[in-house]
Amino acid sequence: MYLVSVYFDNSAAKRIQTLIDQVAAASGNHYMTDKQVPPHLTLSAIEARSAEVLIPVMKKLEGRLQQGTVQFVTVGQLLPYVLYTMPVLNPYLQGLSEQIYDAVSIIPETTVSRYYRPHSWLPHVTLGKTLSREQMRQAFAVVQDKFSVFEAQVTELGLASVNPHDDVLRFPLL
Repeated sequence: MYLVSVYFDNSAAKRIQTLIDQVAAASGNHYMTDKQVPPHLTLSAIEARSAEVLIPVMKKLEGRLQQGTVQFVTVGQLLPYVLYTMPVLNPYLQGLSEQIYDAVSIIPETTVSRYYRPHSWLPHVTLGKTLSREQMRQAFAVVQDKFSVFEAQVTELGLASVNPHDDVLRFPLL
């Protein structure tokens, strides 16, 4: 599995990382911190035999995609295990999602996850993963106290492998 994700300006990344750290400390679940998963928003999840089939398409996108602003307005749960913060799905984010889908969906012998296709995608940034019911309660209590609405500048696009998270390719957006 490979992820095409966006990354944020330093201020927003630090703010999200602080939430991730606080969730880990309060819940005792250190999945995100132990795996060193950076704050990111996944635009596409792709099954492929190797990163090598994805890299040429990703390199074609370099220098063609724009930075943009998103506003994080809420937190939520993908029950039973994931706590996240979620941005408003604005025209910039929807357009970026569609551009990525159009680029990667035509690669032979790959499959884009049905959860990351345009109009069936829930944009989110994971704050805690593999949480038990009790850890979820503890994590949500912390985020409820610490979260407030904020804006983030989308500054980079990357391709990463998962389990563990490992950047294959990452580049700045225009």
